[in-house]
Amino acid sequence: MQNYQVPTFLNELLQAKSPSGYESEAQTVFDRHVKPATDAYTNDPMGNRIATLNPEGDPVLMLAGHLDELGLIITYINEQGFLYFDTIGGHDLTVVSGRRVIIQTANGPVVGVTGKRAIHLMTPEDRKKVPEKHEMWIDIAVADKAEAHERVALGDVATYDHELQLINGSVGAARAFDNKAGAYIVGETLIRLSKEKANLAAKLVCAGTSQEEIGVRGATTAAHAVNPHIAVAIDVGHATDHPDCDNRKYGETKLGGGPIICRGANINPKIYQRLLDAAKKAGGPYQLEADPRPTGTDARAIQTARGGVATGLISVPLRYMHTPSEMVDLEDIERTILLLVEFAKSLEKGDYAHW
Repeated sequence: MQNYQVPTFLNELLQAKSPSGYESEAQTVFDRHVKPATDAYTNDPMGNRIATLNPEGDPVLMLAGHLDELGLIITYINEQGFLYFDTIGGHDLTVVSGRRVIIQTANGPVVGVTGKRAIHLMTPEDRKKVPEKHEMWIDIAVADKAEAHERVALGDVATYDHELQLINGSVGAARAFDNKAGAYIVGETLIRLSKEKANLAAKLVCAGTSQEEIGVRGATTAAHAVNPHIAVAIDVGHATDHPDCDNRKYGETKLGGGPIICRGANINPKIYQRLLDAAKKAGGPYQLEADPRPTGTDARAIQTARGGVATGLISVPLRYMHTPSEMVDLEDIERTILLLVEFAKSLEKGDYAHW
């Protein structure tokens, strides 16, 4: 598979720069690819994209994948023109410095480099510490504060300049598989089901949600608006098949092992079983994980919307989450789409997975 072809829709989502609250580039990609396949398509004040297929169907099935990613937000510019920032989402501060970044501004992208004091200028004790956010900055190579203000503004956001690169066959690395993979999966699932609506009893609503990385905020309002009977959140999950990962603590999942089906308190047991059945029918490998609490995904918001939603969670295995080079096997993404197509077609009128 050395000549593996990355789907255009996925590739464009991965290129889109969309930190939480600044999702416009990813919204544009989702609009372009998904809207033509829908029966109805809307946005909302939170920046969600709500795509509907078979609007008179029953039950109402919601698939959710978030469009946002990690980022940096400019909070202060000093007299020398260096930009100080806060983090959007859960960054590992050990990997922030020494990165090329792209800042989104009103006048177009501005390139910069994250900097900190060089190791040669640190004391032995300093070298043992993780730098705090205020001890790092973004250098855009200007002379002073005035010149910096001509190029950027407070509140502008930056993302790492680490684009998709295939590593081996269908395995690639990119800065934002979390969760452009999930957004692609929900959109592509709708596109494929649009070609076989005769086999779909359910009303299908696919949501590209906003602001997951700062508290599942888009999914909270989208689930209230859609009011689904059944929902599945699609996100990324930890592949634990690398060194220094204790399976006794984190379970056993691997890259290339297929979609991860979650079971636990956040998951409706009937939906879990149906996802399992759909995975078997779709063929190909799949994996299981157990989670005893509300998950760190859109599923936790959707499950408790309104009077409650029968919710499931599917995750794409990923190594090095929340770093500039997240690694995914794109075949796992394709297998997740096939699973969800089977799951959607398996739903029957009037069955809302109450238990």
